[in-house]
Amino acid sequence: MSALASGDVRAYIAEAAGVPFEAKAIQRRNVRENDVAISVLYCGVCHSDLHQWKNEWGFGRYPMVPGHEIVGVVSEVGSKVTKFKVGQRVGVGCISDSCNNCDRCDNDMEQHCKAGMTQTYADDDKIAGGVTYGGYSERIVIEDRYVLSIPDGLDLAETAPLLCAGITVYTPLKLAKITTGSVVAINGIGGLGHVAIKIAKALGATVIAFTSKKEKTEELKKLGADTVVVSSDSEALKAHANSINLIIDTISAGHDVASLFSTLTFEGIYHLVGAPPVPLQVPSFPLIMKRIQFTGSLIGGIKSTQEMLDICGKHKIGAQIEILPLKDINTAMERLEKGDVRYRFVMDVKSTFQ
Repeated sequence: MSALASGDVRAYIAEAAGVPFEAKAIQRRNVRENDVAISVLYCGVCHSDLHQWKNEWGFGRYPMVPGHEIVGVVSEVGSKVTKFKVGQRVGVGCISDSCNNCDRCDNDMEQHCKAGMTQTYADDDKIAGGVTYGGYSERIVIEDRYVLSIPDGLDLAETAPLLCAGITVYTPLKLAKITTGSVVAINGIGGLGHVAIKIAKALGATVIAFTSKKEKTEELKKLGADTVVVSSDSEALKAHANSINLIIDTISAGHDVASLFSTLTFEGIYHLVGAPPVPLQVPSFPLIMKRIQFTGSLIGGIKSTQEMLDICGKHKIGAQIEILPLKDINTAMERLEKGDVRYRFVMDVKSTFQ
């Protein structure tokens, strides 16, 4: 046991790639002077958890305790912590450490830290040694600068996915300076896309939902989309030619992007936040003739994440979720792989360990 460890914490852990999760003990460090200990109540299941667990990206670290959409209450604070207090509702996202000494960390881009951010799970633990463990556990200890305040009035379970999905879609909206009067389209309405609709609408944008399934039209309008367009309908796309300021593409599989370029305004932005495992075909002439920006981004910094949470608090925005006890994490993973969820799983950690 590391000298920083404080003993056993219950968790659900996978010993190797694709091996079922089992309830076992892990070790957390003692609370240092700048640390916050959090009793985990809920943890969202991100699609990246599935990829990491099965080592589909090739850099999984085992034994693995996933989970980077963590919400709970503060159970202990270090002697120098002033921002948080015991009993406060807080969250932890994808970042658990960074150098805090480069121009990117200084400018709300810890996710692009030059020394490399430390991911909340399956990464080198630069403080206690070994591997970082995530939120599929009853307790987590983290430095206060990476802890986020959950606004009053937000449902904790519905807030959990915002710690990854929410900041992932907020970043392109912020970078594009979306405000009242902007026209934003979301391509792919799943775990990321449904949250993007809500946040874009809260910022005052007119929101268009691109979907491959016409039968989802009414459902997407209930989420807040002003217009729903079937992306394979060329005539429907013509009706929106040169009208969209920003397209946020959340799709994580190979797909056609070129057909949507016609809907973008001059100097419109096509922004990828999904991570397709295959190259996308991007024709040059639409980019050249309309000065289209084809870009992408990775989550967001701590300051921006808190900004996003505060906006969601003001507008009472949460994810559409299905709650399962953490003991059913293997079932959740099976269903997630089949796409059998509307729109995010959130694991009830508290009830599993009571």
